[in-house]
Amino acid sequence: MGGYVYILASRKNGTLYTGVTSNLEQRIWEHREGLTGGFTKKYGVKMLVWYRDYHDIRDAIDDEKRIKRWRRKWKLELIETINPRWDDLYNTLNM
Repeated sequence: MGGYVYILASRKNGTLYTGVTSNLEQRIWEHREGLTGGFTKKYGVKMLVWYRDYHDIRDAIDDEKRIKRWRRKWKLELIETINPRWDDLYNTLNM
């Protein structure tokens, strides 16, 4: 089973959240609707600004753990390599 690592933001250069899921569209929708509670709801972190897909969910989990340990600067650079304008990518998902 495949999976995704994703980064959400409250706004450009705002609060970031890194997560992992097997169903990206559903999970981001849950964040946007405030159904997940916790950190993303408390800080209004709803914009999908980066994601990567994996053939094996275990690889996604490993990568999520690695990215969570990164410095903030590295996460910002990762986002800006594919999304320099910090667009919300949710509506571009083709699931």
